[in-house]
Amino acid sequence: MENKKIIGRSEECRRLDECLDSDQAQLITVYGRRRVGKTFLINEYFHNAFAFKLTGTYGGEKALQLKNFASALSRKTRRKQVELRDWAQAFECLRDYVETLAEDKKQVVFFDEMPWLDSQKSGFLPAFEWFWNDWASTKSNLVFIVCGSATSWMDEKIANNKGGLFNRQTCRLYLKPFKLPEVEEYLLSRRIRWSRYDIVRCYMVMGGIPYYLSLLSNRLSLSQNIDRLLFAENSELWDEFDHLYNSLFTNSPSYIKVVEALSKKVCGLTRSEIAELTGLKENGDLTKILKDLELSGFVRVSAFYQRKIKDARYQLKDYFTAFYFRFIKDNIGKDGQYWSNSTDNPARRSWEGLAFEQVCKDHIAAIKHKIGISGILSEESSWFVREDAKAGVQGAQIDLLIKRRDKVITLCEIKFSGGEYAITKDYDLKLRNKIETFKSVTGCRDSIQLVMLTTYGVKPNEYSSIVQNQVTMDDLFAV
Repeated sequence: MENKKIIGRSEECRRLDECLDSDQAQLITVYGRRRVGKTFLINEYFHNAFAFKLTGTYGGEKALQLKNFASALSRKTRRKQVELRDWAQAFECLRDYVETLAEDKKQVVFFDEMPWLDSQKSGFLPAFEWFWNDWASTKSNLVFIVCGSATSWMDEKIANNKGGLFNRQTCRLYLKPFKLPEVEEYLLSRRIRWSRYDIVRCYMVMGGIPYYLSLLSNRLSLSQNIDRLLFAENSELWDEFDHLYNSLFTNSPSYIKVVEALSKKVCGLTRSEIAELTGLKENGDLTKILKDLELSGFVRVSAFYQRKIKDARYQLKDYFTAFYFRFIKDNIGKDGQYWSNSTDNPARRSWEGLAFEQVCKDHIAAIKHKIGISGILSEESSWFVREDAKAGVQGAQIDLLIKRRDKVITLCEIKFSGGEYAITKDYDLKLRNKIETFKSVTGCRDSIQLVMLTTYGVKPNEYSSIVQNQVTMDDLFAV
């Protein structure tokens, strides 16, 4: 179904098209980070034309959820609302209702925020399993969509269910934040015409989260928007951080400890380092926290070049969370125009450089496309070595390393600036030493290619020839 309001999401819409064309019952799971646009996608794709729709209530007990179900069903059937004793009865009523609908037409049932329906001792999930296996799975015209922001619940209880729903889902849609091209398209649809430089800086704060972008005003500059949404008294996002984590994770304080520790180490932390810095025990609970954060899109697991999986580093990838710890947490209520007043703040310039590194890591496909290796299998990782004077090793760090199957390693240097980046004599020497240190410490025999990732490119001078390829800010908007 074509809908001009939907920005991006072409692959997700294609998958939904296939589900509607199928002659079998469909169980579709839609999940992803809170605020990423899951509900909007389903509502718009189906033009809000559902045979039945129910939205879970955050923190609602069984009685309230059942009352909401009964109310929604009453509105659809136009019959007097009944009092439901349990979820088994609720699904029996839903079955009776759907059986009255036309069988030659697709009937779409949408349960939004399904994890919230599964309150403690509610019996919701066993009742849903029975409903699906006993009857719904036999209805070739039924399309049942379950959606939720609690990604760990969706993954464990539905996608990778080991019980009655094992291998039952027919389509899994994981919605990721917008990439830069989609952000640009979205802003234009809202008559916000910013330069790509400002769009990238906006991305550093909000990432590609549609809800946050929807709050931007086309009457204000980027800095004014950030002040209005994040720093002004009673701003629209002043309590977003707490609400975000409390609504997603039962034991939210432990999750917040982890992301706060990661916010202080852009290069990432190992599992053991996270346990040490947070005081959390290195056991199954920490494993679950890290997995949940990864599934929810807050954390990425970054490989470390030539190291085993257990040495992988966890990095904070959620822009809003990183920005919160860097600038908002200790500034709430102090300066309502903090962002506009901190243009020349050294801390802000340092943050921009680090945040741009994260932007580049989120656009690997665009980078590979620009340097002509889209069709070549590769592995992305990071690498660093601490200085060891006794061993004659200089300290060096490579934030993005692309190891290709054609025996070429691309070392990416990432620099954010307001104009062309000029390589100085000192920086030229630093780059050469970094390459030699990498080859010496790792014993690498592959060919080395140095690529600069910058906003406006490398300024031609007597030192720029060390760069073998370039990726600019505009290239990140290409794919």
